[in-house]
Amino acid sequence: MLAAMSASPLTPRSPGDACARSSGDACPGALRLHRADDGALARIRIPGGILTPHQAAALGRAAEHFGDGELHLTSRGNVQLRGLTEGCGAELAGLLDEAGLLPSERHERVRNVVASPLSGLDGLGAADVGEWLAGLDRLVCGSDRAAELSGRFLFALDDGRGDVDALGADLALLARGDGGALLRIGGTDSALRVPAADGPRALLLAAETFLDAARGTGAWRVKDLPDEAAATLPDDVLRRLGQAGVTAAPDRHPRPAEARPPAPGQVPGTRHEAALAVGVPLGRLDPAQWRLLSSAGELRLTPWRGAVVTGVARHRADALLSAFAGAGLITGPGSPWAGVGACIGQPGCAKSLADVRAQAGAAVGPPGRLPVYWSGCERRCGHPHGEWVDVVATPDGHRISHVRGDRTGVTATVRDGPAALAAAVAAARGSGS
Repeated sequence: MLAAMSASPLTPRSPGDACARSSGDACPGALRLHRADDGALARIRIPGGILTPHQAAALGRAAEHFGDGELHLTSRGNVQLRGLTEGCGAELAGLLDEAGLLPSERHERVRNVVASPLSGLDGLGAADVGEWLAGLDRLVCGSDRAAELSGRFLFALDDGRGDVDALGADLALLARGDGGALLRIGGTDSALRVPAADGPRALLLAAETFLDAARGTGAWRVKDLPDEAAATLPDDVLRRLGQAGVTAAPDRHPRPAEARPPAPGQVPGTRHEAALAVGVPLGRLDPAQWRLLSSAGELRLTPWRGAVVTGVARHRADALLSAFAGAGLITGPGSPWAGVGACIGQPGCAKSLADVRAQAGAAVGPPGRLPVYWSGCERRCGHPHGEWVDVVATPDGHRISHVRGDRTGVTATVRDGPAALAAAVAAARGSGS
């Protein structure tokens, strides 16, 4: 039986501050629960978002038995259980362990890996990242040094289509058309060319090199490193790879400015069995929705709070899509929920200034050109990357901004009622200006 830690409050942080090691890594996990206003919260890391039917069923049982029954998808393809009862930690850990969701007690919070969700399905990627995913998780769980990583540190495995490479991971491995791979460190265009077979090992060595560079700096992530340490990190990684016998050379590869989630519906280009991509309104699944999804096939949870169901018999695809749509999931481009996201807001979060999920629901309308994300406070937890409409609750109303990469332009501040707010958001989404 794995040990389970009791719920503990997260350390408050100022918006935009680097997470300092002096405050302790307070990221919640499956064993370290976070006390929220709606009860304890567990965050279960699911590398690559991949869940077998057995594992998905176990998560559903955990949500219904210990929590509020709902499963909340995160922007890293993980799952959060909310409203957990006091003292459930040991039983929850045992259930997750039996399902194979806790391969290492020491590493459960650092298994943050996003992967191209359509890899190996539609023939569009340069390589199937499945072997990389299994290899990286095995190496991370077997490394004493990797256990020192923050629960915020993120790996990305991109099959060459550029989808998860756009998510701002600390370390990304990209498949190349020539059979090789690129290792990206942080958000720059610089990369290291490495043999594809050595990709997972190169990622682990790079993570260990980051830990050396971060020592004494208070940095949890690559972007938090002081400028001097960040500037020398690629050379330090190159040197470490050479010492370990991994052939590497500098290269450049522009990081995509934006990546869209898989288009809802049947995934085109699949061979043999079908794959179905669905969106989940606000990333929240009730027990019936989760059972419907998890009974349909293997799940690949996406960083866009959706899922891809694989292994579907072709003759069942249309009926399943119809059932998903009837259950309130997003199965096509015309859904008013397409591109709409929100943090948990009130009443689940004490820091939130508004029930932004209810406000987002009241404001849904025809899909706009840009996605929109609603935040209950300036922390903007779980916000997307790339270009989007940012709606933030403030003491003076809602601030609506257009975010494009590192640039943010305020387009409106709305102090009036729901109708005015919905109109302002619709205008911002449609214009994209």
